[in-house]
Amino acid sequence: MAKEHFKRADKRSLSFAISDLKNLFGNSFSTNDSILQSHGKDEAYHPVAPPDAVVFPKTNEEVKEAIKICQKYSVPLIPFGVGTSLEGGVCALHGGVSIDFSEMNRVLEVNYEDMDCRVEAGVTRKQLNNYLKNSGLFFPVDPGADATIGGMAATSASGTNAVKYGTMKDNVMGLTVVMADGEIINTGGRARKSSAGYDLTRLLVGSEGTLGVITEITLKLHGEPESISAAVCQFDNIEDAVNVVINSFASGVPLARIELLDDLQMEACINFSQLNEFKSLPTLFFEFHGSKDGVLEQTNIIQEISSEFGGHNFDWKNIPEERNRLWQARHNAYYAAIASKPGCEAWSSDVCVPITDLASFIIETKKELESLRLNAPLVGHVGDGNFHLLYLVDPDNQDEIKKAKDHNDKMVQKAIKLGGTCTGEHGIGYGKASSLALEAGSSINIMKSIKTALDPNGILNPGKIFL
Repeated sequence: MAKEHFKRADKRSLSFAISDLKNLFGNSFSTNDSILQSHGKDEAYHPVAPPDAVVFPKTNEEVKEAIKICQKYSVPLIPFGVGTSLEGGVCALHGGVSIDFSEMNRVLEVNYEDMDCRVEAGVTRKQLNNYLKNSGLFFPVDPGADATIGGMAATSASGTNAVKYGTMKDNVMGLTVVMADGEIINTGGRARKSSAGYDLTRLLVGSEGTLGVITEITLKLHGEPESISAAVCQFDNIEDAVNVVINSFASGVPLARIELLDDLQMEACINFSQLNEFKSLPTLFFEFHGSKDGVLEQTNIIQEISSEFGGHNFDWKNIPEERNRLWQARHNAYYAAIASKPGCEAWSSDVCVPITDLASFIIETKKELESLRLNAPLVGHVGDGNFHLLYLVDPDNQDEIKKAKDHNDKMVQKAIKLGGTCTGEHGIGYGKASSLALEAGSSINIMKSIKTALDPNGILNPGKIFL
């Protein structure tokens, strides 16, 4: 756990803050133990660190008032979406108040001709796309989980579509943010480009609630493709699969998605999602977007490249139901892996490296895991050099837990030496604070200076990002 750099609010100050918040929010305020517990943990291995209270604002003004109360009494405040993060970003390490955005879940406007929209922070990814259904538009950033748009912006999420449509940083046009002093600011706008001053939008995307509390997001939307096709191809080894990825991009094929599952993960998905038509082998999942002729051409090229590297069982999935079944299985990979080892503790980690280093990096990682006898299924957004390991460890086996931690630390160090990063899309939270210090070097002092300037009393999500 990260070292404390924020003094916990004393009981007297906390009681005053809770009293003021209760008076302000009424029924939209809770100190119920089950609610506190659910707001003190994300989907990762981190232990529960519950807040002292939870508020459920409905407007920007209510967020402002909540922050002003917390500022007045030096009480920590932690933004909360739906808790799908993976590095402990929602944990209340110093107690305080969790601000839950489930009541701020409106789509505020959609500008269909300009292909943009503005939503409140509590709107989820699926909710937005359901709202856009039959409009010819969609929001493409897909981290798998049905996360809130606010949480996705705060962690700079990406996911399976990033290779074609980019990450949240590429798709967020502007923000409404409540700062630590309660001031409500707007960054960016609806223009597709701007050279006006500092890019505060990009600063705040990925800041994980440490610089300000995101309440509204203006997003780019994209036109639904005329045709969508998916394909699956299996390989006898990881190296051949990754080489298909490298050669696909070298051939200029505009892939929408390209995902790698290793043999362990495929076995788990076969059992969990009844993918009985496949074998427990390294597998690539593809998706193609475009015109009918364009998709057909893309698919044929990929099939040819896959064959050159020993790919077999190349299977087209053109029927929407079949395609959705396939990708749902991919999205359920986390739960499939956990189900493969009952009673385990799951620790998800990810790194991102230059694509040309990806094959050798993954091969070396797999050999290390086998040598250490660690069970860690691998999933990769290999189109951008990103892959995830899910360490499945016995919570009562301290030696196994230590081996997993040591392996992860070495993997991160190797990724950074290659010019990669300790986190492709999970954010930092407090789980990767030491890794960020290694990756950022002296530039982390600039980050800390920005944090101090915008949040001098350190009330916004303390204990996150920095050691």
